[in-house]
Amino acid sequence: MATGIGYALDFERPLIELEKKIEELKALSTSGSVDFSSEISKLEKKAKKLQSEIFSDLSRWQMVQLSRHNSRPYFLDYVQHLFTDFFELCGDRHFGEDPSIVGGFARFDGKTVMVIGHQKGRNTRENMARNFGMPRPEGYRKARRLMELAERMEKPILTFVDTPGAYPGIGAEERGQAEAIAVNLEVMSRLRVPIIATVIGEGGSGGALAIGVGNRVLMLQNSVYSVITPEGCASILFRDASKADKAADAMRPTAPDLLEMKIIDEMIPEPPGGAHRDPAKTAETLGKALRKHLGQLAELRPDALVRDRYDKFRAFGVFSGK
Repeated sequence: MATGIGYALDFERPLIELEKKIEELKALSTSGSVDFSSEISKLEKKAKKLQSEIFSDLSRWQMVQLSRHNSRPYFLDYVQHLFTDFFELCGDRHFGEDPSIVGGFARFDGKTVMVIGHQKGRNTRENMARNFGMPRPEGYRKARRLMELAERMEKPILTFVDTPGAYPGIGAEERGQAEAIAVNLEVMSRLRVPIIATVIGEGGSGGALAIGVGNRVLMLQNSVYSVITPEGCASILFRDASKADKAADAMRPTAPDLLEMKIIDEMIPEPPGGAHRDPAKTAETLGKALRKHLGQLAELRPDALVRDRYDKFRAFGVFSGK
């Protein structure tokens, strides 16, 4: 599972520099030449206080940046930590395989489930192979195939959303990108098995919603979910992508915002400093939430699951009679 800090966001740098000093003093103390235990203790208290100050009052734009952190746990990290006996299933049976969406059967607490998620890469080579987590039509058609298979097998579906959006390339459009997403929305709305969708990083536009129609929609604390990126919104509204922070405030794409608007069902807390600082703890907390919601949904009959999903999405938005 991914751990550590791949790079430092601007607002993280003071904390990371302080943590480096602590590590250097610990290394010197280990050598046995000098005892820095007192200084280390003081710096650790200072680091804890600084971490609390930084991450307890993040702006929306900072949360967007955190959702994209390259050390943040990705879908396959959660598969490794939460599931056993994962068996990947590939191909859409129409065109080919799309590595930006991964899916297959796995066991969760000994019970078989279908898991499907967007997958990004850790470096340039991996990102090229995964298309930076932006699926093409064949990725969404694969996801649809696997979800329909799960329904035939009467197995719950767990999806994990983490994409800037669907790939907008010419080839993807020629192969029916919009149609593939639209069909996924229709198919997910009628599946007669429990569906839980969790936004673990970026939830971008229809590319995210295509595997996001669930009976329960969860979000990690520092994830975001919106119809467009803040940069894209700023380019359209303000004709200036550098005003992404202003756009983020207007869009309100963060987990606390969407929980307040009742777009999502639960916000999963992350460890201090974000999921990338303790991926194992993040996975453990997410696992508890998945167990809870799966237990609740297991009590519903197939018809009730479909109705529950319909009612959930039908209730979105604020309407005026004027």
